[in-house]
Amino acid sequence: MPAGAEIEPLDARAVLRRTLAALGSERVALASSFGAEDMVILDLLAGLTDRPRVFTLDTGRLPQETYDLMDAARRRYGVTIEAVFPEREAVEAMVRERGLNLFYDSLEARRTCCAIRKVEPLGRALAGLSGWITGLRRDQAPTRTTTPKIATDDGHGGIWKVAPLADWSQAQVWAYIRANQVPYNALHDQGYPSIGCAPCTRAVAAGEDPRSGRWWWERPDERECGIHFDPLTGRMSRDRDVEAADGPAAAVLDRREVFDA
Repeated sequence: MPAGAEIEPLDARAVLRRTLAALGSERVALASSFGAEDMVILDLLAGLTDRPRVFTLDTGRLPQETYDLMDAARRRYGVTIEAVFPEREAVEAMVRERGLNLFYDSLEARRTCCAIRKVEPLGRALAGLSGWITGLRRDQAPTRTTTPKIATDDGHGGIWKVAPLADWSQAQVWAYIRANQVPYNALHDQGYPSIGCAPCTRAVAAGEDPRSGRWWWERPDERECGIHFDPLTGRMSRDRDVEAADGPAAAVLDRREVFDA
């Protein structure tokens, strides 16, 4: 039985427990932007392992409130947060040629900025890992409705990609935060349900789509940076159902046995 089919019925804590047991706490890391979902996962991980690995992509354009939360997370959970930065030369060349706020000019320009500040650093952050954990939820955006709780990430060498909160609602996330007094980004109390880089995030009105404050000048089906989904198609950036065949693809499928009980 493929691992995904076995993992889907499990709750978030069980998914994480299974992941840590299969991969080891040193070989899997939480990719955290310090959103509400990421803080829930960090709280769950802290109850399962003494030293959860956490990394964040510091784009150089994050709100101060996000940095404040990083410090609060360090104090609360005693974790080391591995900050991964974009390549200096690439950022300098982009800004010199296209300006500091090029992302407002066109969709192509925004994707270029995201690729340099987020996608390339993510590749370096994942090097050497067997898996990574994300805060993706299926009801966050149209592009995320089929997010599996676990799948192989062919875009990053076939490592595991785990989304333990895939079937959670926003209400469940906040109920957990309040019940467990989990620290969260102060911007959430100012109408920011989803928080990314400061110039690309704004508050939204009550009842509005929670993701509508991210890249709000673009269409809803275009609002992905390329970390999780192909920015051109809106589909997952790796094929979840790789055909069994000779070569690397077959090896990726064989690795699913690690999660089979």
